[in-house]
Amino acid sequence: MEKPVPVPEDKPVVSVIMPMYNVYEWLAEALDSVLSQTLKHGIQLSIYNDCSTDGSMEIVETYRERFADRGISLVVSDGNMNGDAPGGVGFAKNRAIDASCGEFLCFLDSDDVMHAQRIEKQLSAAQHHLNDIVGCRFHRTPPLSTQRYTQWACALSHDQLQRQVYTSNGPTVVMPTWFCHRSVYERAGPFDESGKGTAEDLIFFFSHLAHGGGVWRCHDDLMMYRYHLGAATFSISRETIFKLCLVELEKCVVSRWHTFSIWNAGKLGRKFYRALTKESRAKVVCFGDVDEKKIALGSYTCVEVEERPYPQVPIRHYSELRPPFVICMKQDLTGGVFEKNLASMHLTEGVDYVFFG
Repeated sequence: MEKPVPVPEDKPVVSVIMPMYNVYEWLAEALDSVLSQTLKHGIQLSIYNDCSTDGSMEIVETYRERFADRGISLVVSDGNMNGDAPGGVGFAKNRAIDASCGEFLCFLDSDDVMHAQRIEKQLSAAQHHLNDIVGCRFHRTPPLSTQRYTQWACALSHDQLQRQVYTSNGPTVVMPTWFCHRSVYERAGPFDESGKGTAEDLIFFFSHLAHGGGVWRCHDDLMMYRYHLGAATFSISRETIFKLCLVELEKCVVSRWHTFSIWNAGKLGRKFYRALTKESRAKVVCFGDVDEKKIALGSYTCVEVEERPYPQVPIRHYSELRPPFVICMKQDLTGGVFEKNLASMHLTEGVDYVFFG
């Protein structure tokens, strides 16, 4: 861990940003985890109550004295006071940030729980990576929830944090673990306020990367990330994420390639091809696959696009692909066969190929 920079005692250095909406069942655990932090001073908690109706505000009020005794500045903004309707996660995050004053921002969902050393360790990292979103490893409750997703997110190498940004998994450092200098938010933000169904964290993440921002992750597991059906993430459709990632991939990657191929002549690969702009489709040389039946077809005829005659794209064995190419495959689903095939080609991720979907 990097050597921490001293924290002044007379003003907030880290603002914990907590949007809150109907989390009565779990809120006390989240608040207790703020109180338990090993960083002794310099913490502010900024809560925006997005019109909760379940008694969440009453729980917050019972903690005021405890936060004061602990030396943690508590700022509560209440949408109910203005008679507002819920504004959504992005809106609530922006309002909580507006009301805060810390140099660094530590995001905490009101149904999650921080490890006692989270702020101390992520602050130390962020002080040395001022241009980065700093994440951490995490675990899920209930145990084994989203097991493949958790394993993917926690196993990514530092280089992969920068490269595997176009998959359906979303940001390579998951939003509930974000920690950053305030300037990161000011440069890439604010969060999109379109409301329910908006992938505001992914939109912000792509904006951050577009502004030259980096990604860093602490090695330690510093967060309990709760899984429940009421979580805001369930309002975001896979199609929404697909479209956002496609736009960014075309803008940041495909636009730089003269030609490219697509690994996977199956459902996801064909969907990706159809969704490309006409200009990007014209760059596709072929599909690659391991399935002999698909290869035997010889080509894929795309009848769902405006071009006439319909485009016909050859289907070849994956070993015949020449870089660069887009891999439209989910990882860890073939017992290691796909990963072994890819490794046999001795290519460099982010240069010779990128993952999508």
